[in-house]
Amino acid sequence: MTGDAGAGAQAPPAPHVDDQPESQRPAELSVDAAELTIVPQRHIGRWIAAAVLLVIAALMVNSVVSNERFQWDVVNTYLRDVSIGRGLWLTVWLTAVCMMVGAALGVLLAVMRLSGNPVIRTAAFGYVAFFRGTPVLVQLLLWFNLAALYPVITFGLPGVNLDANAIITPLAAAILGLGLNEAAYMSEIVRAGILSVDHGQQEAAGALGLTRGQTMRRVVLPQAMRVIIPPTGNETIGMLKTTSLVSVIAVPDLLYAAQTIYSRTFQPIPLLVVASIWYLVVTSVLSVGQFYLERRFSRGNRTLAPTPLMRLRAAVSTHAALSGRKSS
Repeated sequence: MTGDAGAGAQAPPAPHVDDQPESQRPAELSVDAAELTIVPQRHIGRWIAAAVLLVIAALMVNSVVSNERFQWDVVNTYLRDVSIGRGLWLTVWLTAVCMMVGAALGVLLAVMRLSGNPVIRTAAFGYVAFFRGTPVLVQLLLWFNLAALYPVITFGLPGVNLDANAIITPLAAAILGLGLNEAAYMSEIVRAGILSVDHGQQEAAGALGLTRGQTMRRVVLPQAMRVIIPPTGNETIGMLKTTSLVSVIAVPDLLYAAQTIYSRTFQPIPLLVVASIWYLVVTSVLSVGQFYLERRFSRGNRTLAPTPLMRLRAAVSTHAALSGRKSS
């Protein structure tokens, strides 16, 4: 009986290491955490790749600066030329106008694509398919030569006889070609933004008595802007560069101004460098504006990194707080 009882009895559990006094713990577990040294992982491959890229960048900069054929003195002269400034202003103006036309028509086309009417939906799809399926340069040339197809524009109304040559000027052809083409791309961007909003938002708005138009303007589109803004900024920067195509139809934009000058001075390289510098300046400004606009419409996203302005404000506030404590 005694043997059976001893065999059936369980041994008491061993005390946990954390429950033991510090003097009875193993030596390897009694080391203070403050004495441990954290060794960061070394990424040797990253440093080698960074060094190679820096060397390549330095060689390229040295090659550009030391090459006399760039004629940097000519570049410096024409950077402030009046005709270049006028061309730059027209380029920026044309970008703004074409983007407004494209955005307005894009919203309308996006709503039409989501319509329950199959005729309206098919018409919007056909518009997008045509303007996305043909090159924008071809569209510009077609609008510029519209008078060859329709010398007189009547719009199907009696008593309306408009001279196409007088209406479709080079600038008008540029706005029509670029604006209508951009509308096809903006419609897809807006449609993606609308589809990103949960359908329950529309149902809730309908339950509150809002019409479909009011729901779209007050509920859906404000929430869709978070998805719409980033690609719209990219399209704006792309439009700025696409406006260089209007030089083909004699619109005096930035590139056309540069071409006019080097056709007279026979110095194409420095004038093209001048145009490239101004394109880079304007695209940089637009990129900064896009960055802050994205943050404005993504204020609910807490994963966004602080902007340089926010860091500066935080540093000034911290410095002021420390100064106040020291003075007190």
